[in-house]
Amino acid sequence: MRFRHPDGSTVHLAYCTNVHPAETLDGVLAQLRDHCEPVRRRLGRDRLGIGLWLARDAAHALVTDPAALRKLRAELDRRGLEVVTLNGFPYEGFGAEEVKYRVYKPDWADPERLDHTTALARVLAGLLPDDVTDGTISTLPLAWRTAYDDDRAETARTALRTLAERLDALEELTGRSIRVGLEPEPGCVVETTHDAIVPLTAIGLHRVGICVDTCHLATSFEDPHTALDALAAARVPVVKSQLSAALHAEHPHLPEVREALAAFAEPRFLHQTRNATAAGLRATDDLDEALAGALPDASPWRAHFHVPLHAAPAAPLTSTLPVLRSALTRLVGGPAPLTRHLEVETYTWQALPPELRPKGRTQLAEGIAAELTLARDLLTDLGLKELP
Repeated sequence: MRFRHPDGSTVHLAYCTNVHPAETLDGVLAQLRDHCEPVRRRLGRDRLGIGLWLARDAAHALVTDPAALRKLRAELDRRGLEVVTLNGFPYEGFGAEEVKYRVYKPDWADPERLDHTTALARVLAGLLPDDVTDGTISTLPLAWRTAYDDDRAETARTALRTLAERLDALEELTGRSIRVGLEPEPGCVVETTHDAIVPLTAIGLHRVGICVDTCHLATSFEDPHTALDALAAARVPVVKSQLSAALHAEHPHLPEVREALAAFAEPRFLHQTRNATAAGLRATDDLDEALAGALPDASPWRAHFHVPLHAAPAAPLTSTLPVLRSALTRLVGGPAPLTRHLEVETYTWQALPPELRPKGRTQLAEGIAAELTLARDLLTDLGLKELP
């Protein structure tokens, strides 16, 4: 979906296909047929943006076989879909029964991360619509925080410098500019937008900026305007933003609240949980640890669980949709957008409590379409005009 900003630029809105995980190119092609095109039709649009997630094997197949890349591009066109951004965070196995800490491997101290991201950039340059010259990729925020020492940090910095050089060369070859955004996430080396400023300004690469995920922002109790103003002051570019909402519990000490939260403690994904206290932010790596007593419960909790934008959990829980609204106001509501690539990223539909999960493809398509409709309404309320 495309929107005209009051300054005349185009802002793109997509939804991320990591909600339909596939490890192979055939699986990606099936996604387009079985999920993405039905969402587009449900929205009544001739064209729909998708934030494509390509696992290692699918990316490798596309970058080594020009015919395969042409086939994917043709299939996108045939189904009324377009790609300006990729989700390069998960490497493989995102559809496994248990993902948890595996999603942080390989990190930026591992050569495989550089090779994979380079492959994604080359693929994206071949998938961009004919009238679009700029593409973006979101990626791991350096590494999970443990076992990350000075040597690994220097290796990661070197890898990002090498990536920037490769992206410069790619633009010279193709005329397509690809940028990469580190995506701050609770528990990682770069957990908050504030944590991103020092490493990104230290390497000083115009190709590498930040991807602001509004669920992660909210989970760490960051104020959107303060965070985004600090990034602007440090001249750290917001490459893209993922529109998402976290799980919020206002009174986690109450038995009924804890019971409601327990329904979201599931075995597939990591649900880092945070508590803002007078002494600072307190943290656990997963929701079940918080419920077991590892987190103070005298003030609100937020958990890294991407809840559907249009459907906040029933009381006594809610979502951090107000944080998303505030962030979007600062991102695209000013005289010029801070970023032109927006991506709805609710990948946890099948991890919701059983009674909230979509039953079949039709209900999932309905839910994704409802999220995109809400995001569209937020953008038009800010003065952006939806384009055909």
